[in-house]
Amino acid sequence: MSTAQINGLNLYYERAGAGPPLLFISGTGGDLRNKPNQFDGSLPRSFDMVSYDQRGLGRSDKPDVAYSMADYADDAAALMDRLGWADAHVIGVSFGGMVAQELVLRHPRRVRRLVLACTSPGGAGGSSFPFHEIEHLKGVARARYMIPISDTRRDESWAAAHPDQYEKLVELASADPYADEPGHAAGAHRQLEARAGHDTWDRLPDIGCPVLIAAGRHDGIAPLAIQERLAARIPGARLQVFEGGHLFMIQDRTATPAMAAFLLGG
Repeated sequence: MSTAQINGLNLYYERAGAGPPLLFISGTGGDLRNKPNQFDGSLPRSFDMVSYDQRGLGRSDKPDVAYSMADYADDAAALMDRLGWADAHVIGVSFGGMVAQELVLRHPRRVRRLVLACTSPGGAGGSSFPFHEIEHLKGVARARYMIPISDTRRDESWAAAHPDQYEKLVELASADPYADEPGHAAGAHRQLEARAGHDTWDRLPDIGCPVLIAAGRHDGIAPLAIQERLAARIPGARLQVFEGGHLFMIQDRTATPAMAAFLLGG
């Protein structure tokens, strides 16, 4: 557990495991204090893995100024500098996948192999669900709104047939133990502002490293059709579809091993 001073910010990060370097970039609202997280899975068994709280989130600084997707990508590159990594494998999940696209486009020599999970290119290629449009929804109201979008199988009929499971999902999805922290709301808002402007579509053909597009079959946040367009736009990219929604990495036990195998050259 460490803090790196980069780009005028204190960026909190954690490191675990052994093997080739892997930078894991997490999604909207990502906070390493929320458990379980990426360090509780199998990736640290195969990689020297680093993940971090992005600007505006978790234990990193939260300046109340406009953030850009380029800022997020440059933060990732600067963290790699701080770690002494000339390059690394990268996994970007959801919003982290948007950051990872900017990272490989702005700093192409820094990325060995890339996994883009449940994300989108924006622009003409299509965007993920517009979270900035429901920023007013909080807690239980937000959870109930998002559950059938996050996993399209969890519709009203499913909720009625599985009331206990549904209420447990609502409880988990509505929890935000750090909501009252100073800067929490402002940092989250600034992230959503940057996310709303994400667009790499015209530049995607410039990506030259091996890329795996990992998608959830029932994901309504980053729908499969967008993943297909993303894979077709990046030269040589491979698409792999898993059984689950936006959280397919948790729902489908084959997902993380498949990502690891791809990064290790399998």
